[in-house]
Amino acid sequence: MHNLSDDEFIQIINFTKREFGIDLSQKRTLVESRLYSYMTRRGYQSFPHYLQSLINDRTGQETIALANSLSTNYTYFMREVEHFNFFHDTILPYLTTTVKSKDLRIWSAGCSSGEEAYTLAMILSDYFGNAGFEWDKKVLATDISSKALEIALRATYSEAQIKNLPGIWKIKYFEDAPDGGKRLVKSIRDEVIFRRFNLMENQFPFKQKFHVIFCRNVMIYFDNEVKRQLVKRLYDCTAAGGYLIIGHSESLNRSESAYQYVIPAVYRKE
Repeated sequence: MHNLSDDEFIQIINFTKREFGIDLSQKRTLVESRLYSYMTRRGYQSFPHYLQSLINDRTGQETIALANSLSTNYTYFMREVEHFNFFHDTILPYLTTTVKSKDLRIWSAGCSSGEEAYTLAMILSDYFGNAGFEWDKKVLATDISSKALEIALRATYSEAQIKNLPGIWKIKYFEDAPDGGKRLVKSIRDEVIFRRFNLMENQFPFKQKFHVIFCRNVMIYFDNEVKRQLVKRLYDCTAAGGYLIIGHSESLNRSESAYQYVIPAVYRKE
């Protein structure tokens, strides 16, 4: 296969931006290598052949496959640990005194292979202890990549992947997996609900608002307009007094966002 022509590259960039909000215009080498790898596996003889199949596919499977191919699912347990400390030390004490329904709604948006969502579930288990049964505290975890979600649902990680976790957690929340590695125990797996979801949807389908939204290291791939629209949708589905937590390398335009700045990467809806 030949390299993508400028016109072909622009076509695929425009498609990914329209469908996923992701701007890959500066990632030509990555796009070409991952796209060609996928096209070869699927037997496409040329880019025009593939593009026609992508555009004409009414099932949405080719679009999902493209998302799987181009997504960068880089994450690990306890990434940007300050966020989890703030969640445990500040957010949870506030919510447990203000949420009278005892129904905590937490969303890990762009959850990748599950490390963030499972970390939240372990923190919640530790925080509530024996009183946990009194609270509905399941974590909703969504991602556009079905491949990443498959890994998350397996809930099995290598020793190296869990090395940053507290030793007591490794004993309390993990068990030996039949095929090697460490698998999260059922009590933690059951506290996370995984769903495929595209953050570029014009309307979010959630019936109730969230008390905490983790959307970390997702918006670094979006241009300013896409980011502005997403932040507005996130704000609309955040409960009053709720929090949005983004990545350390990200920030919100305070003149455009209704969220109130709390500390770096943490914002609150008053």
